[in-house]
Amino acid sequence: MQAMPIITNWRAAHAYPLNTFQSTLRMKLSALGMPVPKSVVGQRLKRLPSIVSKLQRFDTMSLDRMQDIAGLRAVVSSMRRLRMLREAYENKSRFSHELRSIHDYVMTPKDDGYRSIHLVYRYENSKVPGYNGLHVELQFRTQVQHAWATAVETVDTFFNQAIKAGRADRRWGEFFQLASAAFASIEQTPVHDQLRSETESSIRERLFRAEADLNVLMRLKGIIVAADKIHGMGKSPTGYHLIVLDTSRRVLNIKSFSNDQLEAATEAYSLEEYRAAQGQSIDPVLVAGGSVEQLRQTYPNYFLDATIFLNYLRYICNFERRGRGLAIRDAEYRRGFARPRSR
Repeated sequence: MQAMPIITNWRAAHAYPLNTFQSTLRMKLSALGMPVPKSVVGQRLKRLPSIVSKLQRFDTMSLDRMQDIAGLRAVVSSMRRLRMLREAYENKSRFSHELRSIHDYVMTPKDDGYRSIHLVYRYENSKVPGYNGLHVELQFRTQVQHAWATAVETVDTFFNQAIKAGRADRRWGEFFQLASAAFASIEQTPVHDQLRSETESSIRERLFRAEADLNVLMRLKGIIVAADKIHGMGKSPTGYHLIVLDTSRRVLNIKSFSNDQLEAATEAYSLEEYRAAQGQSIDPVLVAGGSVEQLRQTYPNYFLDATIFLNYLRYICNFERRGRGLAIRDAEYRRGFARPRSR
């Protein structure tokens, strides 16, 4: 506990570089013809339990070596646009920050099925040298990849699993592996190594059986946080939002802070994390501003909302009646295929 103030202050120091990178990301998206809200942008400071867990799991890990304390995410509509965004960052031009690493988990998915592109930058700015050396991680995903990843987090939260940490019920782990492979077929990208030797038909049949075994469609459909269970947020929020999901009551509390209230926001965030550590059934996160609908798009797991994931799952389960393979064209993304169906 003595180290907690140090960790909290170190985390808070990343807010300024994170805001700088968000501004740049929004400009790049606009220049590429996919501005917000056509694309979704989100940012967050890593949760204290996740930081502590990472420090404990790796003997050589330290705060200054942790590269994902500041996280920025862009969700775009298609693989074509994902490639455009990556190329825009690889073509450095006047971008002064140092690119430390690129991990393309789309072309080489993780064993659990996770797919995304991660870029880690080291902040460098001669005008504000006090932040130099801090790291910011950028995650770029398509709607399909985001739907899968947030469904994993929803299941982890509500069904007390640990899929992301590799400690889940074997059936849930296998289901999401298979779903990832089927989603990769939709986007015509590689599947992870464990399933690379299997045919698309075999993967699909195994996914059907795994879904039926767990009753995924019905279980995830029934847990979405209703609109009347979302409390505390104005109509035109800016600055920061502290989102606190009460998993036992399925209630979402959102407290908003202005741009100049960052210190108060981080203090409130730390207090909620302390409550969670004491055993309360809450899951807090501090994120950048936006409307309720923008927050739902960026962080659907905090709304226990796997609707888009379920839409893709239904698409795969229905594909035989379509008379063609699983792949969908870029135009189908633009027609709103991935938008939630009316409930």
